[in-house]
Amino acid sequence: MGFIAFLKTQFIVHLLIGFVFVVSGLIINFIQLCTLVLWPINKQFYRRVNCRLAYSLWSQLVMLLEWWSGTECTLFSDQATVNTFGKEHVIIILNHNFEIDFLCGWTMTERFGVLGSSKVLAKRELLYVPLIGWTWYFLEIVFCKRKWEEDRDTVIEGLKRLSDYPEYMWFLLYCEGTRFTETKHRISMEVAESKGLPKLKYHLLPRTKGFTTAVQCLRGTVSAVYDVTLNFRGNKNPSLLGILYGKKYEADMCVRRFPLEDIPQDEKEAANWLHKLYQEKDALQEMYNQEGIFPGQQFKPPRRPWTLLNFLFWATILLSPLFTFGFGVFASGSPLLILAFLGFVGAASFGVRRLIGVTEIEKGSSYGNQEFKKKE
Repeated sequence: MGFIAFLKTQFIVHLLIGFVFVVSGLIINFIQLCTLVLWPINKQFYRRVNCRLAYSLWSQLVMLLEWWSGTECTLFSDQATVNTFGKEHVIIILNHNFEIDFLCGWTMTERFGVLGSSKVLAKRELLYVPLIGWTWYFLEIVFCKRKWEEDRDTVIEGLKRLSDYPEYMWFLLYCEGTRFTETKHRISMEVAESKGLPKLKYHLLPRTKGFTTAVQCLRGTVSAVYDVTLNFRGNKNPSLLGILYGKKYEADMCVRRFPLEDIPQDEKEAANWLHKLYQEKDALQEMYNQEGIFPGQQFKPPRRPWTLLNFLFWATILLSPLFTFGFGVFASGSPLLILAFLGFVGAASFGVRRLIGVTEIEKGSSYGNQEFKKKE
């Protein structure tokens, strides 16, 4: 094992990376709070500023994937589709099978210049998560409780508010509603059978309300829907902790572009279109499992240096005083100061682990319960 590879496995290094992310995130959140005064003066300027602030935080996670772990992302698409990347407002439909699927998506948004302005339809619980939820709040992310009767007005209002967004945005939808597990898949397929829908092998039954509402509200703003099907070579199931330990993965992403005018305006027909799309996604995953490759031309957009430079900037600003302070604490010989410093380090470690845990599978998901059956 080389020295760099050894460093990537050390807890103290992980702690320092987490410290930089957490403290820089709190600083960014404070700056975002201050930018609220810009909203009544110049809303579009406020949005542009917050896109850059969000980029400064999210790109640190992208740096871990691209530069720290060296994970490679390959696109399977066609040249005409790739030529549109970063040049139009789009809705992204991504399968939700992996812990780092969002991070692979962020990597592509970074390489095509739309990371800071990327959006998602997120569960409301995330709004209260420090750094992640707070940053999303200032980015006008649409939050929902996943109970349509309560969500309808909030979601519609949030989506319509984005109709004049000044930067090209990629709006991510996890139409399955929750991350894939065998238990959830079994329940989901029971629902599919009760509704007379074709069963899926690699996906959960998509929830159509969010998709049809997004399409209706963003017509005239969004140009297309990008269907993205993600898988990893070698049948790997990567994790954020694996990335933190420097494990390298090879991600393959099949991207298909559907002009918005090709998607039916009628809600029921649009829902049927989405179900058909997931049947096609299932076929793509079957092909990948059998042949180890998606159809289409291969593209490897080069990683850009900005994510690494951004992290080095924050590390330089934040770690220098930390080391100076830590040295001073231990040099003082005061047991109280040393215990307080170690307590701070322990609390920071716990906080980082909790933030990582936010993305883990929701073990308490009610996917497939009677409430869901009634709504869909």
